[in-house]
Amino acid sequence: MSFNELPADAGADDEGQLKRLLMTRYSVGKGGAITLEEQVKFETQINPSDFKHSHRIGYNTTADMGSAKTEPKFASTEPEDISFSIVLDDTGAVEDVPGQPSDVKQQIDLLSKVVYDYVNDAGEPPHVRLLWGTLIFFGRLRSMTTQYSLFKPNGDPLRAKIELSFVGASSSSKNQLVNQRASSNAMTRTQTVKEGDTVASVCADKYKDDSFERQAQVADANNLSSLTDLKPGDTLVIPPAPNDKAPGFAAPAPFPKLPTPSGAGRGL
Repeated sequence: MSFNELPADAGADDEGQLKRLLMTRYSVGKGGAITLEEQVKFETQINPSDFKHSHRIGYNTTADMGSAKTEPKFASTEPEDISFSIVLDDTGAVEDVPGQPSDVKQQIDLLSKVVYDYVNDAGEPPHVRLLWGTLIFFGRLRSMTTQYSLFKPNGDPLRAKIELSFVGASSSSKNQLVNQRASSNAMTRTQTVKEGDTVASVCADKYKDDSFERQAQVADANNLSSLTDLKPGDTLVIPPAPNDKAPGFAAPAPFPKLPTPSGAGRGL
């Protein structure tokens, strides 16, 4: 799932943005319903100085026998990747995160519980929501590399740099919507953006639902980096709601509800 924007919420700073990168474990139920595990989370002491966001498209490049060249044929859109590094510090130079241990080894144990350790019920690594300012990303850990750089006299680490890489995760219900949109133009609607339109106002009009989950669905379908800065005259794709069966807009089926994240930021 792409990075998407969130509406304003309590617990944010003066600009309506979450101050620290927050990673929260979540589970995916039947039908793609997402449930955040609010007690299994990790908040960074120091935000990443940069991050990398990659998009990939898969092509079939198998050449015919005797062919000198081959034309790449589209196969699929692959999940997005993000990668960044964070620093853990127990020297006293960096403010501790309230409710989290200051000891570096204990911080790493907590981080591993959130992003790496197998989930007993599923028998596989966890799903993780990354939330920072106006950005939200749902995915799973691809790699985690730790480099220690400062130690106590007894050898315990005082500082560590951790490189993290995540692959985007889509629920089965979202994949079904994407496939429906690709296979049926009648299921996809468009709207010309008017002055003052926002993704929230469009969702309220078209779906009678302006929740941030629905906004994220529309933003993802249009590759938007902002929920508010729409340009009049642009064409906005309105993806089908679950169980849409006709070009006329019926009342959409409920989209899986996420608890409103504490400290969520304002969409740009």
